[in-house]
Amino acid sequence: MKVYFDVIGCRLNQSEVEEFSNQFMALGHDIVPTPADADIAIVNTCTVTGKAAADSRKRLRKAGRDGARTVVATGCWASLEPETALKLPGVNRVILNEDKDILVSKLLNKTNQEIATLTYHRVPLPGDRSRTRAFIKVQEGCDNHCTYCITRIARGRSRSRNFSKIQKDIQAAIDGGASEIVLTGVQLGAWGRDFVEPLALKDLIKYILTLPIDARVRLSSIEPWDFDTSILSLWKDERLCRQLHLPLQSGSDKILRRMGRQITLSTYQFLIDKIRKEIPEIAITTDVITGFPGESEADFKATQSALRQIAFAGGHVFTYSPRPGTAAYQMEGQIALSVAKKRNESLRNIFAETGHLYRNGFIGRELPVLWEYRQQIENNGWQLSGLTDNYIRVFCKTDLNLRNKISNVYLTDHAPSGNALFGEVMNTPQRPEQSGL
Repeated sequence: MKVYFDVIGCRLNQSEVEEFSNQFMALGHDIVPTPADADIAIVNTCTVTGKAAADSRKRLRKAGRDGARTVVATGCWASLEPETALKLPGVNRVILNEDKDILVSKLLNKTNQEIATLTYHRVPLPGDRSRTRAFIKVQEGCDNHCTYCITRIARGRSRSRNFSKIQKDIQAAIDGGASEIVLTGVQLGAWGRDFVEPLALKDLIKYILTLPIDARVRLSSIEPWDFDTSILSLWKDERLCRQLHLPLQSGSDKILRRMGRQITLSTYQFLIDKIRKEIPEIAITTDVITGFPGESEADFKATQSALRQIAFAGGHVFTYSPRPGTAAYQMEGQIALSVAKKRNESLRNIFAETGHLYRNGFIGRELPVLWEYRQQIENNGWQLSGLTDNYIRVFCKTDLNLRNKISNVYLTDHAPSGNALFGEVMNTPQRPEQSGL
């Protein structure tokens, strides 16, 4: 059978799709790059914003229109609106988030034991889903109560995956040639709390760093109140990437309270200062939401000031999206979309400025770069794009095809677009160093 995957939204969705793909291939099925080639198309949907939900519906309709014989909807939007999903043209089946771990067994009429005992290595999905980084799902669900967020409702309470399942996925990624693994979860910092004998994220990272893996290890988003600063000692191991994504969401304490965020601006700033003292050149990135109900001009200016003061290496700006079923949906003081979009543009400009300043500090230095993308150019050369461990995008022209290799790169100048730097390859490509083993 030929299977096509599409994914909208977060890294966790990407991680799940890669695992489904591995299981299908281990059972002898083929993964294809387009729905036109597929017997079955599986779309992992998202509902974090209204746009993501609309995009999910669009992708489902397209999969059926392009010729997939069977279209399966799964993920957050499909789990919240299963009846609506089934009414879309071409959609034959919906598998809810609560059944996502057994998606392959349900579709192929296999037992859960048959799937659990499969052995496989990761093969990146074809087309634009092909990646040198492997997203490893370590945790599912969320115990927070942010008033704007529908994901907690769609994915349920926090549940942690155990060491053996995580190790199996990591080994499959390494065997498949991944040069970097990214630990992902809805509430990553809550990993281990739900075990009979509770553990913490630090325990998981320490365990992973004892494995004989020849790859970088990156953490995805962690809520600031879940971040235990004792974890910073682990960055002595150079395989841990010097980047942390810690969502702030607003620079106004009033708005943070309305959002249900368990932090104030001053406690967030204290955390950032502590991290930077321990790891001076670490890249701190964040998320902010603008246009949240009740956000006054003074609240917005407080966010502008916070972004400049903290000087993030980068960040994402989201215009508040009203989601039925959330507490914020019923709040007074809804902001006009035109105002919210204008504020969004202003905050993105600030991130561009602070990101430029952060990257400027690395010009004239050498950093290891994992090359992710390549494009052949004239004279059989290659245009490469990759990431440093501290999440700086680097572009380079070279005679060598270095995709999925790590090489030391001399960083020369700012690229005119793409929030990136230009660089020159300095040495023979290598795999990540294994410090701490």
